[in-house]
Amino acid sequence: MSLKAGIVGLPNVGKSTLFNAITKKHILAANYPFATIDPNVGVVTVPDSRLTFLEDLYLPKNTVPTTFEFTDIAGLVSGASKGEGLGNKFLSHIREVDAIVEVVRCFEDENIIHVSGKVDPIRDMEIINVELVLSDLEIIENRLEKIAKKAQTTKEKETVLEYETLLKCKESLLQNDPIRHLQLNEDELLVLKNFSFITAKPIIYVANVKEEDAVVGTNFYVEKVKEFAEKEHAGVIVMCAKMESELSELEESDKKSFLKDLGITYSGLDKLIFATYDLLGLQTFFTVGKDECRAWTFKKGMNAKECASLIHSDIARGFIKAEIMKYNDLETLKDEKKVQEQGKLYLEGKDYLMQDGDIVYFRFNV
Repeated sequence: MSLKAGIVGLPNVGKSTLFNAITKKHILAANYPFATIDPNVGVVTVPDSRLTFLEDLYLPKNTVPTTFEFTDIAGLVSGASKGEGLGNKFLSHIREVDAIVEVVRCFEDENIIHVSGKVDPIRDMEIINVELVLSDLEIIENRLEKIAKKAQTTKEKETVLEYETLLKCKESLLQNDPIRHLQLNEDELLVLKNFSFITAKPIIYVANVKEEDAVVGTNFYVEKVKEFAEKEHAGVIVMCAKMESELSELEESDKKSFLKDLGITYSGLDKLIFATYDLLGLQTFFTVGKDECRAWTFKKGMNAKECASLIHSDIARGFIKAEIMKYNDLETLKDEKKVQEQGKLYLEGKDYLMQDGDIVYFRFNV
């Protein structure tokens, strides 16, 4: 399951530095606007100690972690919805992602130019969010203009539903309230699926701070960001992008030692990956064996047959049963046979709702 989060923000807030750290790629991270012109895509592995345990237990020939895709999107400026800066190019790229990671500058540094002249995270967040609202509004107004007459003169159910749903979204956006805050039913959500509205996507904020503030976990600017995000029902991850970029150059053991010395359990990047994974309602199941131990990403609420299709369509088509072990049971007993002997190996049908940490073997016949 390929899922993508887009990293956005004003120029020079640390987006490209953060992206460098995430992917260990060294794209241009220059001290001027629009250093990143085309979206850069990087695939990261999701840290998971459970997979490490399974690898040590089964000693497979191959181990495959679950992955997540981050896209670094060129810096946004005020007026982007009207074509300023990289304008529509930025907005078209952000429509392609599943979630938004908005990087906000929360540090002072006279050597790094701020596109608006001075550091003010709330102003920066409002600039970006207003541009996203205006972009969605333009699409809605153009569509309403095309279908208004038909919706008002016909009883065609689909047209009326689309018209009323878009009107509801327009009213929300005119109040500067993103579409994701609306309470929409399944039919209305289906209507919106065709439009890829930016403000309908879930969002998380990254407060980019100096190293000393990353250790403490806050500063004056961060508290302002948290207040803003709380009103948005959004999360905030505090990190120092520069430090994360330096950490990404270290071996894993050295990285752990460095974090331990700072009194930090997880790096900012790990926290961001966990938070983004959770934001999209993602979970993990495992397949294990001597040939391969593998983590698979699925969306919460998917059943066994749907998860089988993530491995191969033939497995879903010929689905018979799913043999399920719970990770915690295997971790405790440390032996697959003991799990079975204690009656903790479950046979489930196609409608079984998969749970995070399930270890599964799919029985199928085609």
